[in-house]
Amino acid sequence: MLAESHFYFHKAADVLGLPDKARTILLTPLRTVKVGIAIEGEDGELQSYEGYRVQHNSARGPMKGGLRFHPSMDEEHAAALANLMTWKAAVVDVPFGGAKGGINCDPHALSERDLFQITVRFVEQMKEVIGPTSDIPAPDVNTNAMVMGWIMHEYSKYAGFSPGVVTGKPLDLFGSEGREAATGRGVMDVLAEALAEQSKSFGDITVAVQGFGNVGSNAARLIAERGAKIVAVADHTGGVCAEAGLDIPALVAWVAEQGGVKGFSLGEAFDSSEIITWDADVLVPAALEDAIHKDNVADVKARIIVEGANGPTTPEASEILNDRGILIIPDILANAGGVTVSYFEWAQNIQQFRWDEERVNQELDKKMKLAYHSVKEVANEYEIDMRTAAFVLAIRRVVKAALSRVHLKTDLPF
Repeated sequence: MLAESHFYFHKAADVLGLPDKARTILLTPLRTVKVGIAIEGEDGELQSYEGYRVQHNSARGPMKGGLRFHPSMDEEHAAALANLMTWKAAVVDVPFGGAKGGINCDPHALSERDLFQITVRFVEQMKEVIGPTSDIPAPDVNTNAMVMGWIMHEYSKYAGFSPGVVTGKPLDLFGSEGREAATGRGVMDVLAEALAEQSKSFGDITVAVQGFGNVGSNAARLIAERGAKIVAVADHTGGVCAEAGLDIPALVAWVAEQGGVKGFSLGEAFDSSEIITWDADVLVPAALEDAIHKDNVADVKARIIVEGANGPTTPEASEILNDRGILIIPDILANAGGVTVSYFEWAQNIQQFRWDEERVNQELDKKMKLAYHSVKEVANEYEIDMRTAAFVLAIRRVVKAALSRVHLKTDLPF
């Protein structure tokens, strides 16, 4: 994944004529921290794990990024995602740099007590490098509001009352209204702008969604509420489809109870691998990295792809889709609703003034629509695709912020 994020960066840097030294500076993380975590498990056995935090860039403000609890978590993965977060925050113009991290544990194999102990040990060893004005973690794969609450509580033991140290917290613990649905709402917002440019409405389109977790389910629900037909949904358990459109509220309730879409009676079952090539106007890949690749890209039928997941399209597949004239709304724009409302939560924590959900959603809609049109303007200016344009816009913003901080002579062409 690191190579893929660098591929897109270099493509945009070529457009800007960015010198090699500047590229090296922008790609090199500010700091990488690795810690050892040892606890005595509930069963009395010693457990050991490794925790990571990669802080990529702070030119535009405190660093921001998720914490992922997964057996495959490692430094390279954290570095790639931290890099992506820098550009994502810059694209939607929130005052953050990028960071990412996590622990190489499997929460599904741990008791809640053990998970709590692991989280506490992680904070204990990371407390000097995270904080409301330096690096603000958030939920990611296998972490949630409960874990964020633990982190806030533990960090506050050392630093005093610090609700702004993490975002994605429970509402009762200084979280924000609208945070849970934020990434899915952002997907809906940018799709709305793309449809408007094509003189279409939600009522004109059919949509296929890969992944029905937080992002996929909220995107499907909100898009369906606007009048679109969600004709197919797939997740790790299987796929379900309905030509007339699935009953999304019923499917959400089913998944909450059953843990996946498999067995949903108000639709027909299909092999989940078919979702990428489903005959629909819009495809929302909101699950896996590299879901669209060289072996299935030729069979993609959607004319608009909205990337709800991080890195769902390989560079090779992305180039092929661009050549076919398929509009890709890239991940660093399409799924930036989460970091945007994380910014709103952080701002509320700093101000100690809570916004209602209506205000959160209005501000998010505004940010996402402005970001979409800013990327579109860059795409038109340089006659490039949306993904490259998003990176161009982000790089310009980060470089300008960095140069404004120091006395440095440079002849950058923008």
